[in-house]
Amino acid sequence: MKKQQGFTLIELMIVVAIIGILAAVAIPAYQDYTARAQASEAVSLLSALKTPVSEYYQTEGVLPVLASLGSYQGSGKYVASITDGSSAASSATYTALMRSSGVSAAIAGQTVSLTATGSGGTLSFVCAGGTMADNYLPSGCK
Repeated sequence: MKKQQGFTLIELMIVVAIIGILAAVAIPAYQDYTARAQASEAVSLLSALKTPVSEYYQTEGVLPVLASLGSYQGSGKYVASITDGSSAASSATYTALMRSSGVSAAIAGQTVSLTATGSGGTLSFVCAGGTMADNYLPSGCK
């Protein structure tokens, strides 16, 4: 009788099936991870506006439009632009728009917003998803 060398066909099929199951679980998890990492850039860029907006509010008594802040980083690797939407003396909304290409398809073209509200000399900031699904946002922005 000949000694068996290598793997049998059934053993190889089982290994391929196990790899397929692992890939079916890992690939969607990785795609969600990359989308969340890319979305965090938008939140980071919006958070960087807090200090200059606060300083402007303390000196001028009104919330600024972005043009009056001077230099700020208005885009990034995954963020196409940061714009100011509605702005009044006591409330202003700043919105980050994700790029339409080069980012995860789940967040391409989606927005994240930061709303500043001033009352009685104090200023508060609220981060919201805009058009982006909450599961891609950092915990402080849901």
